[in-house]
Amino acid sequence: MARVQAEVEGHYRSEWVERIRREGGRAVIGQTTIHLAKAFGFCYGVERAIDLAYAARKVFPEKRIFLLGEIIHNPDVNAQITAMGIVPLEARPTENEFSGLTENDVVIVPAFGSEVTTVARIKMIGCQIVDTTCGDVMSVWKRVRQNSREAVTSIIHGKSGHEETRATASHALGSGDGHFLVVLNLKEADRVCEFLRGTVSKAILLDEFLGAYSEGFDPDIHLARIGVANQTTMLRSETEEVQQRLRDAISDRDGGDTANFRFFDTICGATQERQDALFDLLRTRLDVLLVVGGYNSSNTTHLAEIGEKAVSTYFIRNAECLSEPDAIQHFDIHSKEEVTTREWLPIGPAAIGITAGASCPNNLIEETILRVLVLRGEDVPASPQEIPLSSTSGSLP
Repeated sequence: MARVQAEVEGHYRSEWVERIRREGGRAVIGQTTIHLAKAFGFCYGVERAIDLAYAARKVFPEKRIFLLGEIIHNPDVNAQITAMGIVPLEARPTENEFSGLTENDVVIVPAFGSEVTTVARIKMIGCQIVDTTCGDVMSVWKRVRQNSREAVTSIIHGKSGHEETRATASHALGSGDGHFLVVLNLKEADRVCEFLRGTVSKAILLDEFLGAYSEGFDPDIHLARIGVANQTTMLRSETEEVQQRLRDAISDRDGGDTANFRFFDTICGATQERQDALFDLLRTRLDVLLVVGGYNSSNTTHLAEIGEKAVSTYFIRNAECLSEPDAIQHFDIHSKEEVTTREWLPIGPAAIGITAGASCPNNLIEETILRVLVLRGEDVPASPQEIPLSSTSGSLP
């Protein structure tokens, strides 16, 4: 593993990022000030998943190795995994993909886990499984399995199509008698609250949440007792509000009694750390915020959501999105598509904030910093050791 970790570090580390971080997260180069969030990029769970994927290639050099979906939600990292000869399957493999597997093959389960039925099918084939599921995700599974044993329906705050939420939902079924309902946001949570208070019918609720609840789910029966869980990368403040609104609705329905409501704090610690670091960064006077990461990364999307409320924010995949000084390709989290914005980069003295999701490696942050400096016409130092740094954070009192 030491050799594997050295190889991973060689692919993804950045001396520029390390240097700036050591000196307080701020670098002034010409008229450009770069501010890095105190916490961003790879978390422990992501590093572990990547390490295990690299290790699998070394431990099984002659075997075919497959990966369920993506190891993490970052296209550059997934491209590197594929370049190592690890073959991606669908997160929910097709019948053709299942039939092509043999007992001599290795299958990697990604960091956000996989559905119970998928893993069971692979075990039946006899494949060697390398499970990289994050410990924080497995903690949520433990909670929803407990709910199923105690006839408590899991209300999962998350994205119903996300691999992690699908995996969590499969565990919420327990031995087959458990149930779940997925709510995406406060609007959907309020709709459930309206049913609990008797102002929305069962038929309407089932129609509006089609595809986001378990087979056989009957709101009249299965919302009698509820427990709130979540996709670990959601926005903490929103999850807490979902919990509070559902608790209040249960209390109203049950005459002030909340015995039929439970919740657990299952937001990933790294996700929260990165959100807190961004809130802290936004206390600094910034002209632009760049959020770097995969467009399908939930935790990165929430960073962009936080940023856009305070400053001009651009969610980019990598430095290639910074094509020219007056054009940036970035992901619009509302329209769910990549768009181009003109005249995005300030002229004259400017403060540029940068953060990244838990699935973004430091080398992509370095490339982003260097590209910004080039577009700004700055004299880029040949080595990070030559960066004129300031140890002050630039935060307002």
